[in-house]
Amino acid sequence: MTEPTKTKPNWLIDSILIKVALIAALIILFLIPSAWIQGLIIDREGYQQDQRASVAAKWADSQLVQGPVLMLPYKKQVTATDGNGKQITREEMNMLYVLPQTLQVKAAVKTEPFQKGIYDATVYNSDIAITGSFSKPDLTAAGIDPSAVLYDKARLVFSITDMKGLKNSAVVTMQGQDYTPEPALDDKIPFDKGLQVNFPLQKDQGFNFSYHLDLKGSNELFFLHTAKTTDVEISSDWASPEFPGRFLPDGKSQSASGFDAKWHMMYYNRPFPQQWVNNDTVLTAKKERANAVFGVRMQLPIDQYRKILRTTKYSTLIILLTFISLFLAEIIKKQRVHVFNYILIGAAMVVYYTLLLSFAEQVGYNWAYLISSVSTIVLIAVFTASLLKQQTVAILFTFILSVFYGFIFIIIQLETLSLLFGSVALFIIVATLMYFSRRISWDRE
Repeated sequence: MTEPTKTKPNWLIDSILIKVALIAALIILFLIPSAWIQGLIIDREGYQQDQRASVAAKWADSQLVQGPVLMLPYKKQVTATDGNGKQITREEMNMLYVLPQTLQVKAAVKTEPFQKGIYDATVYNSDIAITGSFSKPDLTAAGIDPSAVLYDKARLVFSITDMKGLKNSAVVTMQGQDYTPEPALDDKIPFDKGLQVNFPLQKDQGFNFSYHLDLKGSNELFFLHTAKTTDVEISSDWASPEFPGRFLPDGKSQSASGFDAKWHMMYYNRPFPQQWVNNDTVLTAKKERANAVFGVRMQLPIDQYRKILRTTKYSTLIILLTFISLFLAEIIKKQRVHVFNYILIGAAMVVYYTLLLSFAEQVGYNWAYLISSVSTIVLIAVFTASLLKQQTVAILFTFILSVFYGFIFIIIQLETLSLLFGSVALFIIVATLMYFSRRISWDRE
């Protein structure tokens, strides 16, 4: 009796290309909910920025320390012709502005977290010691008659951008005398707002000055390069500083316990003249001031919303690798998995990101990642095992998904090396899939 010929499985031979096409279409369709989730994350991040702005409005905003500037009034005789052609001479009060010869700043900054609801902000207290010197004004270069200068009405003016952050009276020491500054309210000061000291300047002499600022602020601490020689030192307990502005530190050290940074700048790179007359907008001009500002930003390098957003950018890759792994298991076990089950697994992997976002706002990114990943891995592994009737498949899928999510977590924690580690890990994953797929007989039982 002739033994019957074995037939090839119809679903394996006839529908494999259709199945691959459907899986590819599903992966593309899952881009839509992934984009929605990314939009949700951006909205929640916007709420966080609003809350941080609210904290800054109540605590103190980013600070820019400016000055000091010497203001020296002088009289000038001006001759003009009236409507009758008669010449009239009148006396005008003009202003000479002088920048420091040297400026030394030492700032000790202590940060502290500030939580409002589920949102975090970074605020700081700083102890800033400012010393320096002024040379005698060059009246000849300015075209000023020395006898017309009102030395007894000299003023020293300095400024910070958010006055509510100033916690002390900032006593200024000059020429052996202590002075208490007052708000500068007239329209001739070279800043938008500031503090001033009225003092009698000794004729034809320079002077030294010093004052101390007990200043609070949030996120950023900047300084304005105004002196011929400006030296700034900042030390802080913040471990991840950024140094925006035109000038990077000449020297810095950084560790888990904080950072130290030093700047030494000469007036060659300063966009301001050493002295000028009758122009109170020189230091407030937007372009020039932008070219003279430097300092430190003390924000988290990657906050939880940025981490979640970066995580969602790998959603298509995770779904793709998971579907490929399931499809290979389907081929190896010769047991069909319906397309609808692929949809359910993909939906679970999309819902994972809403879990991650909601838990991260409550317990932080790391714990949220663990909770969401374990829940999703267990759910998919158990569901897959029930489809293929194999406990070994559940164990295998648990391992595969754990590798995938573990690999994503590692590269999210990295900054400069994330692309390198991600590329190497992805290469290894693809190589592994290629190795196992070559053992599959695609056209026979």
